[in-house]
Amino acid sequence: MIIVSTKNSGSFTGDLLVVLVGQGEKMVVPKEKDSIFYSYLDRPMKLKDFSGKKGETYLVYPEPGLVCSRLLFVGVGEEKKDLETMRVCGGTVAQAITKLKVRHLGISFEFLDIDGAPAGERFTEGFLLGRYQFDRHKKADEDTQTKINKISFFPGSDVALFRQGIKRAECAAKIGIVARDMANEPGNFWTAADFGVFGAVLAQKYKVKTTILGKKECVRHNMGGLLAVNQGSTAEPRMVIVEYRCQNKKAPTLLLVGKGLTFDSGGISLKPGAGMEEMKYDMCGGAAVLAAMLGVAEEQPKHINVIAIVPATDNMPSGNAVKPGDVITCYNGKTVEVINTDAEGRLILADALAYGIETYRPDAVIDLATLTGAVIVGLGHHNTGLLSNDDALTAKVADAGKKCGEPVWRLPLGEEYTKQLKSPVADLKNVGGKDGGTITAAAFLQEFVAETPWVHLDIAGTAWGFTEKSYIPKGPSGTGARTLLELIRSWT
Repeated sequence: MIIVSTKNSGSFTGDLLVVLVGQGEKMVVPKEKDSIFYSYLDRPMKLKDFSGKKGETYLVYPEPGLVCSRLLFVGVGEEKKDLETMRVCGGTVAQAITKLKVRHLGISFEFLDIDGAPAGERFTEGFLLGRYQFDRHKKADEDTQTKINKISFFPGSDVALFRQGIKRAECAAKIGIVARDMANEPGNFWTAADFGVFGAVLAQKYKVKTTILGKKECVRHNMGGLLAVNQGSTAEPRMVIVEYRCQNKKAPTLLLVGKGLTFDSGGISLKPGAGMEEMKYDMCGGAAVLAAMLGVAEEQPKHINVIAIVPATDNMPSGNAVKPGDVITCYNGKTVEVINTDAEGRLILADALAYGIETYRPDAVIDLATLTGAVIVGLGHHNTGLLSNDDALTAKVADAGKKCGEPVWRLPLGEEYTKQLKSPVADLKNVGGKDGGTITAAAFLQEFVAETPWVHLDIAGTAWGFTEKSYIPKGPSGTGARTLLELIRSWT
């Protein structure tokens, strides 16, 4: 439970009170010499044991005068109006209290010279994300985190706006955590069918409609890309569709498509064994898209319709598996020569994009996929690769990513890259060689979006192993889910 208090933090009686502290003589807080907190900071600051530098922490056990059990000062830094700093600060607090038995936590913003409502929102988002652990398949351990039953915020002012920000933060953190949970599940616990179950549960709990296309429906719709990738599997594919419709008949429609490859062995073009266990993460795009739909379902925006499609399967080698050199026909009728069965994500996305655009006539479409290792070579684990046919949509996505601490970097597209996909026996081949691998993968997808404004996000470098931050764990980051929600919130 999270509450926003109108009281002074000095009255807090819980297990731990966190006081956020700025850096520099004019910015170090609490500023007032007569503040009940000042005496605890005066000496360590003079000794330069604590200066309010970003990431610094200082734990004390207060004397009579304060009624909380523990007092933790946390440095925010120079208090620039950088909301990512507040998100990182929230994660820092989450990490700092991991081993403390805290059930009732207090957070004081009273002395920070910063706009409280957005700062509180980002701090809360970082804190909740920073508390993340995935231990579903581990034996219970007494040393695991103590569950915090109650968090009391002391904003000092703007209480109503602060409460609104906290509510938004809870939703954003929730969907980030849901995306991480999906990705962390091993391939034998999260299959294509589980994507369908998630969508079905959304439809039961919220005002959304879920449609699940099984193998028979995919055959009937001539979804040759998804069916080809699924040929080697013992589990049937799914095309999971979740629709949210607002009441505004003039509202635009945004289509989200996420790659749901629940395990990628590479198929006949088998991947090396070392590190193959990480290929359970190849469904992070689908996880981000469905997690974002959870946020949409909870917030029920009044200005936009949102459709999500996740083509889901695993990619396995067998006697039935698609082979290098095979020619398949995708949903829009284009034929594809399969040069490499490990370039499978673009095949299932092609069907989902073409089907979604034809069926729902969206005003814009965004797809997310752990598509290419080449994007890691180019951008490392710090930026998501973005490719697009529309400058305005690109700007919107980039702005949303920046606000969420999930930056993107645009790469070019053009006819010269599409030429690399020419095949002597089909309309396209599914790889264009080693050069510009991320770009040619996007150029392949572009063949299935026609003139619809479209952004492709290659999250292979950021879906796991993302830039180390206090609120980003090792393993899946949940990247993309919060960016999509922010984009939908701010859509105009």
